[in-house]
Amino acid sequence: MITRIMVIICFAALLAAPFLFRPKEEPPPAAARRVIIITPHNEQIRTEFARAFDDWHRRAYGERVTVIWNVPGGTSEIRKMLEAEFTAAFEDHRPPGGSADLVFGGGSAEHEGLKRGVRIISGDEIRDEPITAPVDFSDEWLEEIYGENAIGDGLLYDRDRHWFGTALSGFGIVYNRDVLRQIGVAEPVYWADLCDRRLRGWVALVNPGQSGSITTAFESILQRCGWERGWQILRRAAANARYFSASSLKPPTDVSQGDAAMGVCIDFYGRYQSQAIKVAGGGDRVGYVDPPGVTTIDADPISMLRGAPHPQMARRFIEFCLTEEAQALWQFRVNDGAGDGLGPHAFELRRMPIRRSMYMKYFDRLIDRVNPFQFATAAEHPDRNMRSFIAILFSAMAMENHDELIRAWSVIVDHPAYPADGAIALADDVDDPTLNRMLELFDAMPEIEGADGGALSLATTAHLAAIREGWLKKGWADSGLWPPHAMPRDVMRRRFAVFFRDNYRRILKLAEEVGPTSDSS
Repeated sequence: MITRIMVIICFAALLAAPFLFRPKEEPPPAAARRVIIITPHNEQIRTEFARAFDDWHRRAYGERVTVIWNVPGGTSEIRKMLEAEFTAAFEDHRPPGGSADLVFGGGSAEHEGLKRGVRIISGDEIRDEPITAPVDFSDEWLEEIYGENAIGDGLLYDRDRHWFGTALSGFGIVYNRDVLRQIGVAEPVYWADLCDRRLRGWVALVNPGQSGSITTAFESILQRCGWERGWQILRRAAANARYFSASSLKPPTDVSQGDAAMGVCIDFYGRYQSQAIKVAGGGDRVGYVDPPGVTTIDADPISMLRGAPHPQMARRFIEFCLTEEAQALWQFRVNDGAGDGLGPHAFELRRMPIRRSMYMKYFDRLIDRVNPFQFATAAEHPDRNMRSFIAILFSAMAMENHDELIRAWSVIVDHPAYPADGAIALADDVDDPTLNRMLELFDAMPEIEGADGGALSLATTAHLAAIREGWLKKGWADSGLWPPHAMPRDVMRRRFAVFFRDNYRRILKLAEEVGPTSDSS
């Protein structure tokens, strides 16, 4: 009996031991303070910033904090989602916001759009309601963080305090060296290298209507190369494209896998993919280049939303993003051996910090040892109206007519008189009358009707401001230029699509009239 009792006592003690001697647990994440963030950022960025913010907040305030991420898509899609949400709230006379605290990531133009907000029409009243709210950081603090509020011809933070840059973004070309050797094309240096006829079916592009960062990349091409030259590059790149992805993450992945030879991407996506392939044992087959002198350096901001449910935590997250501790996450190596705890724990993010102090104090610890403040320059062809037309024209020119575009491009570049080198050839560069006419049609730009009935051409930037105000901002709504219940930008896009389709088909008809060529495929 005594033995049996001892066995039962020992068994009970064995069961109780894990509960009696287990270490004291931290509060579960559900019990922590929280902040809700909408972002287009990838999982690696989200992981590093959530962990580091929790560490920083525990040291600074003695509390844990949980970051709740909402990743609905690219920045353009995020903006459209918020515009719909806020418009519905105002129209229903409800307080706006309340579902999230911050928008983290995307270009400065998208955050400017959030600041402008939505236009509300109520009877005779027309008002613009911002989606974001200003945060009252002092001038002294902002100067300490940023220094001069400028890089090239862009800002580092909004003067009205609606958005604050957290990193810097450039735009360039990611490429696969193995594929390029296979098809006999040199590694790219300039944007025009996307136009080589040997790249037909080998270029990966993103729909600018779904990605604010790619819109900024295309805008950079137009503002740096000029409106006319820029569209010549974009149209030829689109003619070489195998697809137009909805996600800016897809081209670097497809290029690394050899499904594409080149793609337009944000700098850190290209650098990260190159590094990931190398770490995985894939060698140096993936490269990335910023076209020298013709790329834009843009702030990648964070904004607090109106009606933020956790405004104090939102403000603290912004503060954290601008500390040197957070800035080190962008460019330091994992466990770089310095012993100060700075840098990422799991993922090297390969982004450019926005604090100038990072380049002065830690330059030797940066993975990419380049100071963007030293090479950023103002655009040669600045025009704030360009951006409004990029998604409309690119969709009509390339995406809605991709088959016709590819066929037209093929008969042009397979023509015997087309120059043999990889340079862009224009109508004035060729003597053959048929090829000359084909290239004229290929590069032609549409017209749109103005309020007085006259035609306004998009071949130059001369009429962009008027068209933007009259059509895109509905300034000519009473002129009968579009049906009453139609969206003018959709009407414009459809008309442009017909224009481009007709021209591509005229090119094909010209090719049929002169008959097959010896070099045609």
